[in-house]
Amino acid sequence: MGSTILSEKPHAVCIPFPAQGHINPILKLAKLLHYKGFHITFVYTEFNHKRLLKSRGANSLNSLSSFRFETIPDGLPPSDANVTQGIPSLCESTSKTCLAPFRKLLSKLNDTSSSNVPPVTCIISDGTMTFTLDAAEELGIPEVLFWTASACGFLAYLHFRQLIDRGYVPLKDTSFLTNGYLDTEIDYIPGMKGIRLKDFPSFIRTTDLDDIILNFFIVETERAKRASAIIINTFVSLEDQFLSVLSSMLPPIYTIGPLQLLLNDVPDTDSKQFGSNLWKEEPKSLEWLDSREPNSVVYVNYGSITVMTPDQLVEFAWGLANSKQTFLWIIRPDLVSGDSAILPPEFLAETKDRALLASWCPQEQVLNHPAIGCFLTHSGWNSTIESVCGGVPMISWPFFAEQQTNCRYCCTEWGIGMEINNDVRRDEVERLVRELMEGDKGKEMKQKAMEWKKMAEESTTHPNGSSYKNLEAIINQVLLSTTD
Repeated sequence: MGSTILSEKPHAVCIPFPAQGHINPILKLAKLLHYKGFHITFVYTEFNHKRLLKSRGANSLNSLSSFRFETIPDGLPPSDANVTQGIPSLCESTSKTCLAPFRKLLSKLNDTSSSNVPPVTCIISDGTMTFTLDAAEELGIPEVLFWTASACGFLAYLHFRQLIDRGYVPLKDTSFLTNGYLDTEIDYIPGMKGIRLKDFPSFIRTTDLDDIILNFFIVETERAKRASAIIINTFVSLEDQFLSVLSSMLPPIYTIGPLQLLLNDVPDTDSKQFGSNLWKEEPKSLEWLDSREPNSVVYVNYGSITVMTPDQLVEFAWGLANSKQTFLWIIRPDLVSGDSAILPPEFLAETKDRALLASWCPQEQVLNHPAIGCFLTHSGWNSTIESVCGGVPMISWPFFAEQQTNCRYCCTEWGIGMEINNDVRRDEVERLVRELMEGDKGKEMKQKAMEWKKMAEESTTHPNGSSYKNLEAIINQVLLSTTD
């Protein structure tokens, strides 16, 4: 991993947005920095910390003196539920209530009379937790924002304000969701030729100019300009067309992805063993895959937030069953909105010899397993970049946020994805699964996915990989510097 091992311990405070897909990549970066010699304080919300202890066990945290976990309240009512909290509520609450407890935590860490840790020297914050910029400026230390979205997604968010100013958003009424209006092409954004309204992050699909999340992202992207630097978990060859535009709009941008490949090159250490999954993993999925032929299994996982209706669940189920393919399907306890995920007994009987259903799994290991032939996904960025690392083509059913943007570029530019209509139907699921697993288009996409996998690996290789060099650069040029 190189020679930048530090003799004196700088202290990085890392704070993700309190959702699974944000925690995972920021914890990966924290582990890399710890290996490089940083003292790490990783900040969970109290709610997610309880969930983590339930899924990982109390012994999984704070076993190292130089890698500590702290908590702050999220400002929402207490709950013992083992589910992701409502995203609009989280956005509103974190932006309004978390600065004060975060300041208090920094003060505690910097209190030499009661703390045995080095003073805080830098902050690495989620790009949607920009209240932390105020605290960093007060302490006179650098702050790096980690945008856990793709570069194309980030660029789309940055244009929310323009979409409003040009009259595209908000929608005139709810009929505009279905009358073809979302097919309107937006032709003025550099690097995003041919993008349609439907390809923008889903938060523009509102009739309310005061919509909480729409305005949240306008504020957060504007505040990003105050950061010392910005990190994105991507690599140059994949998203260069977006990165060049972003670089003209923002502080210095460092692409340091795929983070999992950088982390793979770190020797096994105690910090490397820290898990971040808020649901308990079922290891039997890997054992089951070991008994399957190469490229023979469809992996189905809609991430940590996506929810569907009972009817959509049944349509996906029968599409998979009718495809006659073998599949591993991850069904979270909260996958079905307002209900439990109940599958028809006839489906279970039909697929019992060629299917495994589990509530959660170690996804990176699954996607790197030779048995996996394709990935039926919601196109969250973590899942997308992990699929690229595994050389696995995708069938995409985007749910919300920038998943629509990721889906577009997977399907139209990168050649590694096919999209399922939002109004999912079993015959379409069957057709796409068969095509990807058995058809000529599937073979082409598999070959393209393997090409991207090779480029991802090259980007993280010592000494000349772009992401490898960018990690070294952000440590030396930003995290170890002092603010003006």
